[in-house]
Amino acid sequence: MIHSYTYFNKNLFLSFLFVLIFSQTIIAQEKVIETTVVDTSSKIITQPNPIVKVKHDPKKATNRSLMLPGWGQAYNKQYWKIPVVYGALSIPTITFFYNNNIYKEARYAYNARFAATAEGGYDSTAYFTLETKYQRADINAIQTLRNAARRDRDYSVLWFLIVWGLNVADATVFGHLKDFDVSNDLALNIHPTFNPTTRSPNLNFALKFKNKKKQDVFIAR
Repeated sequence: MIHSYTYFNKNLFLSFLFVLIFSQTIIAQEKVIETTVVDTSSKIITQPNPIVKVKHDPKKATNRSLMLPGWGQAYNKQYWKIPVVYGALSIPTITFFYNNNIYKEARYAYNARFAATAEGGYDSTAYFTLETKYQRADINAIQTLRNAARRDRDYSVLWFLIVWGLNVADATVFGHLKDFDVSNDLALNIHPTFNPTTRSPNLNFALKFKNKKKQDVFIAR
């Protein structure tokens, strides 16, 4: 029984690591520009009319993930992460209830077996209510099972808090990256050079920002 209990906990732990690794991604955002056509008597001019967008607030994503897991991801419009978050949280939740049930059974069995011994006063009342596996098992093995189940139950609570914290961190990081400019207006050039003074190779980094305003003019026929 103890071996199957340990095997179950190892499988759940591996599943937990797989969900965390799967939840990593990078999303780029594009800026949309709308054009408005102004009709005059002599010509038609197309003028740029940028859409007014509400600035994305990373603090809102953080606070919402603190209150409810997945709410910050919904605010960041990363809806596919919501089932990943709850899938990761379900693993320590399941292990908590599983280990708690094992702990209660082992604790009751150990107390009943101890009461039936000479040190416990030969009280075998609770002994006959035990399952056969606990009646035949060694009392030291039952004690080991009880302690292991209690330890793993407490670890489940810790893992639940860690996953919740990762959920908050994910919402915060991607909340800051939501308005990060990854368009073609950015350019990073790397040029290897040689310094004759120090006689050593160097690398030059050049980050360029382009800001071109395009305006198309159409003359009426």
